[in-house]
Amino acid sequence: MTSTLRWFKSSYSNDSGGDCIEIAPCPHTIHIRDSKNPDGPRLSVSPTAWTAFLGHSQGSAAGSADSGVPGVA
Repeated sequence: MTSTLRWFKSSYSNDSGGDCIEIAPCPHTIHIRDSKNPDGPRLSVSPTAWTAFLGHSQGSAAGSADSGVPGVA
């Protein structure tokens, strides 16, 4: 499955070995994995759940102009 998904690392990540996640957005599912263990367990959520998570983690609605976090279409 890894080869068919296009994974993106957070722009807040750096190369110093910190805690990072990668996501692979698809039309009906957002796949989430640990960037340091790409073959390890993954979490899959709906785009609605992902957007809600981003909104809660940033303190404002994901995709809004002031959130700094893009929405997931």
